[in-house]
Amino acid sequence: MKKGILYGVGVGPGDPELLTLKAQRILREADVIAVPDKGAGEKTALTIIGPLAEGKPLLYCAAPMTRDPAQLEAAYEENARRIAGLLDEGKTVSFITLGDPSIYSTYLYTHRKVRAMGHEAKLIPGVPSFCAVAAALGEGLCEGSDRLLIVPASHRDINDCLSVDANYIFMKAGREIGRLRDTLAEHGLLDRAAMVENCGMETERVFPQFAEAPADSGYFSVVVVKRDGN
Repeated sequence: MKKGILYGVGVGPGDPELLTLKAQRILREADVIAVPDKGAGEKTALTIIGPLAEGKPLLYCAAPMTRDPAQLEAAYEENARRIAGLLDEGKTVSFITLGDPSIYSTYLYTHRKVRAMGHEAKLIPGVPSFCAVAAALGEGLCEGSDRLLIVPASHRDINDCLSVDANYIFMKAGREIGRLRDTLAEHGLLDRAAMVENCGMETERVFPQFAEAPADSGYFSVVVVKRDGN
């Protein structure tokens, strides 16, 4: 029996209309759709693809909200094992993931494990959240010889990043809004920062002035800093 293929499908930041034509085709052709499962709350990626999931078996894959390496490793190993079992049966699996699967995606860990097991796995690119955020702000991210630095705001101190001559994207800034705002102010960059929360979703909020964004903004908050202020 021919083995199935695993696809890591980027579904974009939130707006279903930003789902690419290729992603739609891959999802329609899939035998099973794998859905990241944090254990509680809305399944955002599943909501984005909407009708494309109707009538298809869903495989919920653990995506624990923790930084404990052992817990994360166990979850990815189990996800890979279950997906590999379906591929051995000749089924095609599409694993949906927010934004683009190559940018801070937890899917990548499962992707590598499945490939290490000898299975074929492919990435289907999606619209990155920061590109959609730039569109929501009506601004470019970089022009001419500008450099762009993308930083996961919630993972470590950002002071070293701010010494780089570049425009900045701070992703997943929700829990670090207060600290990020204070740090940008210390470096004289606060008035050059803007933020979009839940870009492309029904709960989207746009803050052209980051200083006006509430401290309780959600996890899907992206902050853009333009060094030249344009």
